[in-house]
Parts: sequence; structure tokens; C-alpha cells
Amino acid sequence: MPTHKLTPEIIHAAIDGFESQKTRLDQQIAELRAMLPGGPAETANTPEPTRRKRRKLSAAARARIAEAQRLRWAKAKREAPATATQEKPKPKRKLSAAAKARLVANLKKARAAKAAKAKAAVKAPAKKVAKKTVVKKAAKAAEQAAPAAQ
Repeated sequence: MPTHKLTPEIIHAAIDGFESQKTRLDQQIAELRAMLPGGPAETANTPEPTRRKRRKLSAAARARIAEAQRLRWAKAKREAPATATQEKPKPKRKLSAAAKARLVANLKKARAAKAAKAKAAVKAPAKKVAKKTVVKKAAKAAEQAAPAAQ
């Protein structure tokens, strides 16, 4: 049953209806028990336990309780870092001088190789372009010389 459609009026009406059904059933049970040999016994209608009224706290009492709770939290927070510092953190790892020197040498070598590769890549296309221009110039010269020879 979806609860979002139930309004307080509907809920109160349902409670009243169920209570009336309960009293009707209790009366029928009492009549049936009266028909049993031995006469009417105790009715099934047992009184509901009465609820105690809720005690109300004064504002001063609520303030005392709140202050006590704040003190408990403060005490817990003070003690918490003390337990956390008992565990020693792992020391930070450091490179030895020899390992650092090897890394620097490898880095220099890698940079030099990269620079040489880039330099070779720049020179190689320039040679191809130069060869192409030389070939084109030779072809033009040959063309110019060929018509003049005829």
C-alpha cells in the first residue's frame, strides 16, 4: 500500500473502522464462550497496556546533557591523535649518490640520442629536396637545349 497517498484523515478513519471491527469480533467471541459448558469465561478483550506519558526535559537539563556530550567528544578527539602517532610512518626513500649519477647519465644519453635523431631527420629531407631540384633543373636545361639543337 503506497504511503504517500494516505492522508491523516484516511489513517484516522481506518483506525476507527478497525477498532469497531475489533469490538464486534470481541463480542462474538464472548457469545461463543458463553455457549461453551462451564459458562462465560474471561473475554478475549484484554485491556491494552497504558502507555506512560513522555517526560519532558527542561531547557536547563537539555543544556547540561548537550554540554556533557560536547565534553565527551572533546575528550575523544584529544585522545585520538595520541593513538595515531604511536604508529611510525615509513621513512621516505632516498636515492644513493651512485644511483642518482646513473640516472643523470642515462638521461643525458637519451637526450643526446633524441637530439641526434631530430638533427638527422632535418638534414635528410633537405638532401632529397636538393636532389629533386637538381634533377628538375637538369631536365629543364635538357629541354631548352633540345629545341635549340633542332
